[in-house]
Amino acid sequence: MRNFNFFRRLSTAFNDYPSLSKIIVVSTISGGSLVAYAEAKTYSGSHGHIAHADATASDGGHTLSEVIPKKKKLVLLGTGWAGMSFLKNLNNPTYEVEIVSPRNFFVFTPLLPSVTCGKVEARSIAEPIRNIIIKKNVDISFSEAECIKIDPQNKKIYCRATIDSHSKGEEEFAVDYDYLIIAVGAQVNTFNTPGVMENCHFLKEIDDAQKIRKNVIDSFEKASLPSLSDEERKKILHFVIVGGGPTGVEFAAELHDFVNEDVVKLYPKVKDLVKITLLEATDHILNMFDKRITNFAENKFGRDGIDVKLGSMVTGINENEISTKARGNGKTSSTPYGMVLWSTGIGPRPLIKEFMKQIGQGNRRALATDEWLRVEGFDNIYALGDCATINQRKVMEDIAEIFKKADKDNSGTLTVKEFQETLDDICERYPQVELYLKNKQKRNIVDLVKEAKGDAARESMELNIEEFKAALSEVDSQMKNLPATAQVANQQGAYLAKCFNRMEECEKNPEGPPRFRGTGHHRFHPFRYRHLGQFAPLGGEQTAAELPGDWVSIGHSSQWLWYSVYASKQVSWRTRALVVSDWLRRFIFGRDTSGI
Repeated sequence: MRNFNFFRRLSTAFNDYPSLSKIIVVSTISGGSLVAYAEAKTYSGSHGHIAHADATASDGGHTLSEVIPKKKKLVLLGTGWAGMSFLKNLNNPTYEVEIVSPRNFFVFTPLLPSVTCGKVEARSIAEPIRNIIIKKNVDISFSEAECIKIDPQNKKIYCRATIDSHSKGEEEFAVDYDYLIIAVGAQVNTFNTPGVMENCHFLKEIDDAQKIRKNVIDSFEKASLPSLSDEERKKILHFVIVGGGPTGVEFAAELHDFVNEDVVKLYPKVKDLVKITLLEATDHILNMFDKRITNFAENKFGRDGIDVKLGSMVTGINENEISTKARGNGKTSSTPYGMVLWSTGIGPRPLIKEFMKQIGQGNRRALATDEWLRVEGFDNIYALGDCATINQRKVMEDIAEIFKKADKDNSGTLTVKEFQETLDDICERYPQVELYLKNKQKRNIVDLVKEAKGDAARESMELNIEEFKAALSEVDSQMKNLPATAQVANQQGAYLAKCFNRMEECEKNPEGPPRFRGTGHHRFHPFRYRHLGQFAPLGGEQTAAELPGDWVSIGHSSQWLWYSVYASKQVSWRTRALVVSDWLRRFIFGRDTSGI
C-alpha cells in the first residue's frame, strides 16, 4: 500500500507540473538495451497553448487585442503522412491551426500488410492526432469531419461531420482560412473495371486490413466445414492479389508465411488446397525497383508456390470469378476465387476532382503545384502528398530570361565562366539540369558546352543565345513526377512546416534562388526530394533493400534492417514500443489467428 501511494503521488506530481514530466522507455532487444528519453514542454491552456483572453488590459489605453496581433488561420486537411509530418514540424506560434480530417489518428501505412495476417496489431500502428497536438506549443484544434467543398474566392471550406451528432443542422459547417494546406491523400483507382468496388478488398486504411484479416480466417473456417467438396474448398482458399507493386507483393508474402507457419498447424485438412495468385498487367512485378530485386522476387515467389501471372489484365470481377485478358495474344480466361485484393494504383478523391474542375485543372490526375508546393494560381493554398504533383517548370520556357540573367556584362554572349557562375542557381531552380549532367556523365557545364560547340571548344569560348539553347535543349527530357509514396509525403510535410516556421523572416530576407522572371529572390528554396531507399519484404524473413548509391541488398540481413528502420520511423515511442512488442510476440507465440 505504501508503494501504491508513492506511485500515485508521483503520477499526480507529473500531471500537475508538466515541465517535470519525463518519460523513460527501456526495452531489451537481442541482449542489448535501447533507452529513449523525452521531456515534455511547459504549456498552459488547452492543447498546450496560451488561451485567448476577452478582457481588456491596461497598456497605454490599448485593448489586449490591439497589443497582441491577430493570428493567421491555417487550415490543414488530412492526417496522413503529409499532414502528420507538417504538424510535427510546425513550431511557429503566430498561427492558429485547425485540422479537419475524417479520422482522428495517423496510420503507419507501410505496416498495413502485417496487420492483415496478425503479425502486427492495428492499434500498434495508429497514433491519435490529439497525442501529437497536446505536445505542441502552437494553437491547434481538431475537427473530425470531411471537407466536401473548397471555396478559394471566399477563403472558406465546407465540411460535414463524420460522427453522428443526433442534432439537425450541426452536421455541416464552414471554416475560414488565411492559408489552406490540402493533404487528403488519394483513393484506390479501379480503372472503371466492372465489379471491383462490389467484390474486392483494398488496403489503404486500418479498417481495410482488419476486414482482410477476418476474411482470411473466415475462409479457412468455412473451408473446414464437412459438407463441402474439395472443389468448393479450393475456390474458397484461392486468394488473388491484383497488382504487383510493393503493397501487393508484401501482402502475398505475408499471406504465404501466415499460411505455412501458422495456419497449417490449425487447419491441417485444408493446408494443401490453398492457392495464392498474383496478377500483374506489365512484364514484371516491383517495376520501380532495381532489376536484380525484381528477378529475385519473381524467382522466390515461384519457389514458394505463389502463382505470378505477368501481362495479365483484369477485365471484370463477379461474386464467383475473376476474368482476365493476356497481354499480347488477347486470350481471355475466368478463374474462381475466394478473396481478391485490389492494389493497382491510386486516383484523386471526389473533393480533389471537384476542386480541379473549379480552378481549370480538370484534365489532370492530381492537383498541380509549383516547386514550393503552392497550388498553381494561388499564393495561400498548398497541396502535398498523394493528392498533388509538382509541375516542374521547364528550362526551355525560361531560356531567354536565364540567358539574360547570366549575361552580366550585357555583351549578348556568355563566357563559360558566366555560365558556370549561374549553374548553381539554374540547378536549384531546374533540378533536371543536374540530373541530365549526371545521366550524361558530364563532370560540369564545360563538358556540356563542349558537346554543343564541338571538340575544338575551349573554356574561353563564348555562346550566343542559340548555342545556349542547344546546350540545354535536352535537359527537360529528364523531368519525372515524384512517386506517390509515404517517403515523399513525409518530406513534403516537413519542408512546408519549415517554410511556415520561417515565413516572416523570409518575407524580409528571401533565401531562395534568384527569380529568372522578375527581380529579387524567391522566399524559400524549392522543395527537393531526397530518396532514402525502399524495401520490399518477400517473406521467409527475407527482404530486398534498395538504398542510395545504387546499393542493393537481399536476404535475412536486409530483413533486420527493415525491422530497425520501420521501428525508428514510428511517430511516437508508444507506437514504437507496441510494434516491437508485436514482432517479439510473433517470434515467440506465432501470429494471431483469432480474426478480430
